[in-house]
Amino acid sequence: MANYEKVEVTTDLLILGGGMAACGAAVEAAYWAKKNGVKVTLVDKAAMDRSGAVAMGLSAINQYVGLHEGKNSVKDYVDYVRMDLMGIIREDLVANIARHVDSSVHLFEKWGLPIWKDAEGKYVHEGRWQLMINGESYKVIVAEAAKNALEEAGGEYYERVFITEPLLDGDRIAGAIGFSTRENKAYVFRAKAVICTMGGAVHIFKPRSTGEGLGRAWYPPWNSGSSAYFTLRAGAEMTSQEVRFIPVRFKDAYGPVGAWFLLFKSQATNSEGGSYMVERRDELENWKPYGLVKPIPANLRNWLGMLDVMEGKGPIFMRTEEAIQKIANEAGDEKAAKKKLKELEAEAWEDFLDMTISQAVLWAASNVEPEKKSSEIAAAEPYFIGSHSGASGAWVSGPADLQTDETKSEYFWGYSHMSTVKGLFCAGDASGASSHKFSSGSHAEGRICGKSAVKYIVENTSLPEIDAGQVDEMLGAQFKPLDIYEEFKGASTDPEVNPHYIKPKMFMFRLQKIMDEYVGGVSAQFSTNKAHLEKAMELLTFLKEDSDKLAAADLHELLRCWENVQRLWQAEAHTRTILFREETRWPGYYRRTDFPTMDDENWHVFANCRWIPEKNEWEMIKRPMLHVYPKAQEHELIGG
Repeated sequence: MANYEKVEVTTDLLILGGGMAACGAAVEAAYWAKKNGVKVTLVDKAAMDRSGAVAMGLSAINQYVGLHEGKNSVKDYVDYVRMDLMGIIREDLVANIARHVDSSVHLFEKWGLPIWKDAEGKYVHEGRWQLMINGESYKVIVAEAAKNALEEAGGEYYERVFITEPLLDGDRIAGAIGFSTRENKAYVFRAKAVICTMGGAVHIFKPRSTGEGLGRAWYPPWNSGSSAYFTLRAGAEMTSQEVRFIPVRFKDAYGPVGAWFLLFKSQATNSEGGSYMVERRDELENWKPYGLVKPIPANLRNWLGMLDVMEGKGPIFMRTEEAIQKIANEAGDEKAAKKKLKELEAEAWEDFLDMTISQAVLWAASNVEPEKKSSEIAAAEPYFIGSHSGASGAWVSGPADLQTDETKSEYFWGYSHMSTVKGLFCAGDASGASSHKFSSGSHAEGRICGKSAVKYIVENTSLPEIDAGQVDEMLGAQFKPLDIYEEFKGASTDPEVNPHYIKPKMFMFRLQKIMDEYVGGVSAQFSTNKAHLEKAMELLTFLKEDSDKLAAADLHELLRCWENVQRLWQAEAHTRTILFREETRWPGYYRRTDFPTMDDENWHVFANCRWIPEKNEWEMIKRPMLHVYPKAQEHELIGG
């Protein structure tokens, strides 16, 4: 048996994760905790300073509504998100985040984040909703504020602790178990409420990067579906599990394209010099009304480029040299143009150095000068996120004040952003159907959860019961991969290949092959059908059986084992839901070749799922897509 020290921690509020949503939850919960005598504990798999999707830095804040400027309203943002997600969003959740997000951005600036200003002292916008920042230390700044808030409130945080399973007391969350990735310690956290903010999932599908680039991805490679696994295992209802996100990025190093499209006004063209956004405009008629709005939904922009690639007109190029030269020429005479050209070149490199250093390295290694040469862009492999342009996550309650008579019975059950499991709150990538919150909105949603969870604790004062025997059994299962390796490592000359177990890397390769080939990955041109999906379910069943034979030589591999179990559950939730939704609604994210069109009559709904712990069965559920607007009044939204 694995030898470990058991550490038991009792708290009131347990925050799981260390990214932007977790930091927002910590700051807000700490404020209300001090007023109500509540203890707050945060647990992070990594170290908060460089944890989560913003870990490496960011060159823009992608959600800023600017309500005080009077140019945009909350309704404007809800309309934008609804159109981009082809009509399927929780308007109450999106509105709730949108009305609070500006205050998070103002906090970032107060804490020391440099936000670009123009000559008049106004924020420099990359696009309507985006602000340019010098963001290499964005996460460090936000994490410092969270740690300070916890300390001032008498709370605590644990770093390098990986959470595996939820603890339950009937239909109520009771805490979580996990292990240290640095020491032989098992952790048992007992709490009255839990906020799940452990990120989305990457490396479920085979990535484009292989060989020496293996592991490189657009989304952080350490995000393994921890949030989805935790909420699924707790029995929470999940939503939008079919909505994977496929970003188009600079090829091979995943450099951002937003600044090029929005700030530099660059064009993307096929290998023949044609603009697919112009030449394939007629295709947008097939996706009305969403194909006819501005901006065109992200998945449809993807789709038009994919059609060019499938027709043999690839690769697709970002015409950086044309965009830079055009802006420079508009500066005036030759001297002014040269000066402007130098500024633009610096900004182009800084865009990568602030958030995707690997792209700057690739440019340098490839002798690319963006002012002279185009760079290839491509659709990445699929990712599962609730914060960016994806929507997968837990089905959570909306705020009371944004409900109509029609939505209240479907979208509200007592505490804002609480899942269908009592006391389990979700934010960031953990909450679904509230897309386009990005980093700032995730922080704002974390703050919403922080306040809501403290309110729940004040009104539900009892500490949940946990079964000590069951906990010990769970801890044994947690460390089982270490025991399997020790027992059978001598059965083969190479410990990586063994008839008695499977190592986490090989397990991940099997999962990625299944998902890539049968569930619409890169090699399948993001297309799938019922026969492929049913074959995927068959193979995932075999893989789930083999997960019981995962082996780990050390704590790092134990971490990798559990990451892959989490990926497997996210993969199954996705496959089941994409099979359930018999239509193609997001063609640039995936295409059902057997149902190639949108079916608003039958599928203008949420496709939800739930794993029922006591039965070990899955339930598929349709939930109605209901509108907060135009029934809700604008002043009600902004006043919250």
